[in-house]
Amino acid sequence: MAAAATSCGPRAGAPGCVVAAAGKDSVTSFQRRGPRASGPDGGCRRLASIAGTRPSVRNGQLLVSTGLPALDQLLGGGLAVGTLLLIEEDKYNIYSPLLFKYFLAEGIINGHTLLVASAKEDPAEILQELPAPLLNDNCKKEVDEDVCSHKTPESNIKMKIAWRYQLLPKMEVGPISSSIFGHYYDASKRIPQELIEASKWHGFFLPEKISSTLSVESCSLTHGYRSLLHFIQNIICEEGFDGSNPQKKEKNVLRIGIQNLGSPLWGDDICCTENCNNSQSLTKFLYVLRGLLRTSLSACIITVPTHLIQNKAVIARVTNLSDTVVGLESFIGSERETNPLYQEYHGLIHVRQIPRLNNLIGDVSDVKDLAFKLRRKLFTIEAKPDFF
Repeated sequence: MAAAATSCGPRAGAPGCVVAAAGKDSVTSFQRRGPRASGPDGGCRRLASIAGTRPSVRNGQLLVSTGLPALDQLLGGGLAVGTLLLIEEDKYNIYSPLLFKYFLAEGIINGHTLLVASAKEDPAEILQELPAPLLNDNCKKEVDEDVCSHKTPESNIKMKIAWRYQLLPKMEVGPISSSIFGHYYDASKRIPQELIEASKWHGFFLPEKISSTLSVESCSLTHGYRSLLHFIQNIICEEGFDGSNPQKKEKNVLRIGIQNLGSPLWGDDICCTENCNNSQSLTKFLYVLRGLLRTSLSACIITVPTHLIQNKAVIARVTNLSDTVVGLESFIGSERETNPLYQEYHGLIHVRQIPRLNNLIGDVSDVKDLAFKLRRKLFTIEAKPDFF
């Protein structure tokens, strides 16, 4: 992305450029070529160094962590800046809020700016419920304790611990480090208050934005969607995330989290009837939102109750307008909940779509057989057994 790059100086010895400088003694020196992209002035540009980001090894696209390292691996290394991650909520909305909070907690740890939008919960209350990060030197210990606390054969325990170590990044002894890409979180504890107070965030609580004297506008977007788009656009422009007003300090990433989008709380009726009056409202909102994301240093996660949407054509359009789509299927209320074959798992996770950048359509993940479980402290993703 152009917004995620900074110009590289034309002088000899500039980092990230190939320099052939002939001195008076005709000695030529070369420097190692680094990640770069051509700029409009014919010079070279390199990816900006932003805390909590890294370039993709596949295409050089700037990535941020979802807050769940296992999910980062499934998505090709992380969530690309300028893209939208859609989480299909589980039936009782128990596990999807966890992924939503992991994404926000990762932003606080890395010093990213947050924009939290909800029609149900006050954003300030959502931040108070974020999970606490695990200390780097205790991370593997916590994984071991969570695995061993479940009664499984010794061979299975060793196998599962080894599998989890493959997902763990190299840890440094000491306090939490924002230089690590992707942290682990303790779901049984809350993030320290001092971290929340030191963070920069913006909240959008729909009930506070609704006026009793609304004027009827000739627009297919609901009032909640219009207000939210204006709010997001203002934050992006005023704080320089779009590059039009360069940030005075170090470059930063805006993490946008939108909860329960498409539910009746947002004034949308796609969950109430198959032939709804505002069937195009959500899709138009996503279309405009993606335009804002593509031209800014931002990444967005939204949760949508797709199991309540009556019209399947709307679900297909929502999927096509998202870059990455991950669905959660809980075992609660199903036959699998009481089946002993599934007793170690709480549900299935479906990676329905991963981004194919600079293309009109998304890609389909090759990984199909995945299950998740919420242990005492950790939310884990595993390859599900053959009997699934």
